[in-house]
Amino acid sequence: MKMNSQPNKRTLLIIVSAVDALLSGFILLIYFGLVPIDMSKWGVQPWFIGLVSGLWFATALIVLVYQLTKTDISE
Repeated sequence: MKMNSQPNKRTLLIIVSAVDALLSGFILLIYFGLVPIDMSKWGVQPWFIGLVSGLWFATALIVLVYQLTKTDISE
Protein backbone atom coordinates (compact mmCIF):
# COMPACT_ATOMS: atom_id res chain seq x y z
CA MET A 1 0.00 0.00 0.00
CA LYS A 2 1.58 3.23 -1.20
CA MET A 3 0.53 6.45 0.53
CA ASN A 4 0.16 9.65 -1.46
CA SER A 5 2.68 12.07 0.00
CA GLN A 6 1.58 15.07 -2.11
CA PRO A 7 -1.09 16.38 0.34
CA ASN A 8 1.37 15.94 3.21
CA LYS A 9 3.99 18.07 1.42
CA ARG A 10 1.39 20.73 0.68
CA THR A 11 0.18 20.81 4.28
CA LEU A 12 3.75 21.02 5.51
CA LEU A 13 4.53 23.91 3.15
CA ILE A 14 1.41 25.76 4.30
CA ILE A 15 2.32 25.36 7.98
CA VAL A 16 5.98 26.29 7.51
CA SER A 17 5.26 29.34 5.35
CA ALA A 18 2.58 30.55 7.79
CA VAL A 19 5.04 30.27 10.69
CA ASP A 20 7.70 32.05 8.62
CA ALA A 21 5.28 34.86 7.80
CA LEU A 22 4.41 35.28 11.49
CA LEU A 23 8.04 35.34 12.63
CA SER A 24 9.20 37.72 9.93
CA GLY A 25 6.12 39.89 10.46
CA PHE A 26 6.99 40.16 14.15
CA ILE A 27 10.54 41.22 13.30
CA LEU A 28 9.14 43.81 10.88
CA LEU A 29 6.94 45.16 13.68
CA ILE A 30 10.07 45.53 15.79
CA TYR A 31 11.86 47.23 12.89
CA PHE A 32 9.07 49.77 12.40
CA GLY A 33 8.96 50.50 16.13
CA LEU A 34 5.51 49.07 16.84
CA VAL A 35 6.95 46.58 19.33
CA PRO A 36 9.17 48.23 21.96
CA ILE A 37 12.31 46.09 21.59
CA ASP A 38 15.71 47.71 21.20
CA MET A 39 17.39 46.44 18.03
CA SER A 40 20.64 48.31 18.63
CA LYS A 41 21.84 45.60 21.02
CA TRP A 42 21.66 42.94 18.29
CA GLY A 43 24.91 44.14 16.69
CA VAL A 44 23.40 44.44 13.19
CA GLN A 45 22.55 47.56 11.21
CA PRO A 46 18.79 48.32 11.42
CA TRP A 47 18.42 48.70 7.64
CA PHE A 48 19.82 45.19 7.17
CA ILE A 49 17.30 43.76 9.65
CA GLY A 50 14.50 45.53 7.78
CA LEU A 51 15.75 44.29 4.41
CA VAL A 52 16.18 40.66 5.46
CA SER A 53 12.91 40.47 7.38
CA GLY A 54 11.06 42.18 4.52
CA LEU A 55 12.38 39.70 1.97
CA TRP A 56 11.69 36.83 4.37
CA PHE A 57 8.11 38.01 4.88
CA ALA A 58 7.49 38.51 1.16
CA THR A 59 8.86 35.07 0.30
CA ALA A 60 6.84 33.34 3.01
CA LEU A 61 3.69 35.16 1.93
CA ILE A 62 4.21 34.23 -1.73
CA VAL A 63 4.67 30.55 -0.87
CA LEU A 64 1.66 30.59 1.46
CA VAL A 65 -0.65 32.25 -1.07
CA TYR A 66 0.53 29.91 -3.83
CA GLN A 67 -0.07 26.81 -1.74
CA LEU A 68 -3.48 28.00 -0.60
CA THR A 69 -4.66 28.88 -4.12
CA LYS A 70 -3.14 25.89 -5.94
CA THR A 71 -5.79 23.56 -7.30
CA ASP A 72 -5.40 19.83 -6.86
CA ILE A 73 -5.56 18.22 -10.32
CA SER A 74 -4.45 14.73 -9.29
CA GLU A 75 -7.72 12.94 -10.09
